[in-house]
Amino acid sequence: MLRVGKIIFFLVVLTHFFYEGQSQTCTGLGQNPATAFPVCGTNVFTQTSVPVCGGTKMPTPCNDGNVYTDINPYWYKFTCYASGTLGFVITPKNLGDDYDWQLFDITGKNPTDIYTDKSLIVSANWSGSSGITGASPTGKNAFECASQPSAGVSTFSTMPNIIMGHDYLLMISHYDGVTQSGYTLSYPTGTQGGTASIVNPVVPSVTNAYAVCDGSQIVLKMNKRVNCSSLAADGSDFSVSGPIALSIVSATGNGCSNGFDSDSIILKLNKTLTAGSYSISCKTGTDNNTLTDNCANNLAIGAVAGFKFLGAQPAPLDSITPFTCVTDSILLVFSKPITCSSIAVDGSDFAITGPAAVTIKTATGSCTNGLASTIKIKFTAPAKVNGSYTIRTKIGSDGNTLIDECGFATPVGSSSSFKIQNVTTSDFQGSIAPGCKYDTLYLTHNGYGGTTQWQWSIDSNPVSTLQNPVFTSKAFGFGDHSVQLNVTNGFCTDTASGNFTFPDYTVKAAFTSADTLCPTDTLHFTDMSSSSTSFWKWDFGNGSRSFLQMPGPQSYPVNQRKTNFLTSLIVGNNLGCTDTTYKYITVLASCFIAVPSAFTPNGDGLNDYLYPLNAFGADNMIFRVFNRYGQIVFESRNWTKKWDGRVNNTPQPSGTYVWTYSYTDHATGQAVFLKGTTVLIR
Repeated sequence: MLRVGKIIFFLVVLTHFFYEGQSQTCTGLGQNPATAFPVCGTNVFTQTSVPVCGGTKMPTPCNDGNVYTDINPYWYKFTCYASGTLGFVITPKNLGDDYDWQLFDITGKNPTDIYTDKSLIVSANWSGSSGITGASPTGKNAFECASQPSAGVSTFSTMPNIIMGHDYLLMISHYDGVTQSGYTLSYPTGTQGGTASIVNPVVPSVTNAYAVCDGSQIVLKMNKRVNCSSLAADGSDFSVSGPIALSIVSATGNGCSNGFDSDSIILKLNKTLTAGSYSISCKTGTDNNTLTDNCANNLAIGAVAGFKFLGAQPAPLDSITPFTCVTDSILLVFSKPITCSSIAVDGSDFAITGPAAVTIKTATGSCTNGLASTIKIKFTAPAKVNGSYTIRTKIGSDGNTLIDECGFATPVGSSSSFKIQNVTTSDFQGSIAPGCKYDTLYLTHNGYGGTTQWQWSIDSNPVSTLQNPVFTSKAFGFGDHSVQLNVTNGFCTDTASGNFTFPDYTVKAAFTSADTLCPTDTLHFTDMSSSSTSFWKWDFGNGSRSFLQMPGPQSYPVNQRKTNFLTSLIVGNNLGCTDTTYKYITVLASCFIAVPSAFTPNGDGLNDYLYPLNAFGADNMIFRVFNRYGQIVFESRNWTKKWDGRVNNTPQPSGTYVWTYSYTDHATGQAVFLKGTTVLIR
């Protein structure tokens, strides 16, 4: 038999990917995320059997291509009250059974989001081995994926870190989809347990009491949820006193018809209240206990809650559920239920003032049978500024303010205050100082909210834990880069990112020109420097200079011998970055084209080749050499390509060879054809 409150945490056990059975939808209490058992770390949870159901595909941390589903699951929910590590042990009644589990952080989420949002996963163990499993100091990895029993994968994972104020879900499932022998779930202490606490230190108490409409019923609002099983149906857990004699005939918990716990109790009276002051006292009921929470804490016997009944009154805005860290919503609590039809969906029934602007996006009531005791206010953007805020009621876009279950409108201007505290934001500033060789990126964070730790990443690679680090493009290169910052102040965390472009202001000098020049020719220079260049300084080596990007043609003096001239180009940009390149220009003594009448290819370095000399001004040239049989033994279309007296690497015999040389004169454009003989001497 299932016993609510006998588990230490929220755990989810998932079936192995290779389970192929088909099961029915899980509709039983505790068998889906929405109806998870509320649990506490002070007790041992015992599950004697598990109805066969489930099979919904779920995300896991395993990127192995397998499909994982929740087979025969039970779900458990809990809140962390002291940050630390969480340890737990699942002990099958039959040690041959193979149980799996997965833990989720559902803070601020719909519980069913676990089926679609992989980021909610905290820890898991899908080992294919049977026996005891859980999270303990003996675990090796945070996540263990599906495996064959022979692989020996550990059934224990490392203890996950859980965070104070966060809500968690734990699912446990059985790989065997046929038999379900059950298990126990325990929360070890000492060296085998974790350092976190999921035990709520707050004991149950009545925070508010009021009469419903005509005074035939009284509603008690609790400071926390209590077990429905601890409530005596005859109302004997309470007594009422006031101007007239009254008795309680029944008690029901709001939501107990389809859940395990409740935060409000409805007491039905034997007669209608008259105007006056009343008090409700708590006592031991006919079930031999008072109300208890999920950690077995008792509602104090003799505790008294007083209220005045003045007849039908409009429901005031009672309180706001406290919260910390960055939030994009708040939960309003009303002393009497509000009709859901009177809530403007666009949130226009409310306005918020405080140290920073907060704009309301939507308002949604937690409606049951058309009534809601809480309304969730959603902001258009998360609230990130610490301080005190006030929310006030007003007439909404639907033409009315809120209307309670008795038909009375909440007065315009009803207000309640709340605080945003412990918020640290990761919003940061960045600036780039461009440079000639590299750029410098300056990043700053204002330390808002008492930030104590910073983790900077560039392109997802961790790079610094300083508050205001400095980086250069030498490490990351020019171009676009993504910067991320994760911060914490020990209570809250936040993450932000931004894109930065490292501009490339490097200048590179380059130009093209002919390397060799005939005595009477002019030389043209073409700038090929980098695009960021904004000024040019040419020195042509002939006594001339230019500051134009594309200078005019240059002439060089004739010295009756081959002469080298050193040319240079200095370029720069608006940042003062410069670069210089040099090139030697050779001016020939003569460019008269001639073919030697003889050559001696003996490798002595003198007259070893046959080729047209000084053919600098020859375009479209063809130089051919024929043997005495009229066969072509050499052909070239580049005058610097020379014949070494060989054909296919075979030396040709001494003798006379005929050559032909055709080209187009570069200066005149006229076609020229020459023919002659040369002697090959061995």
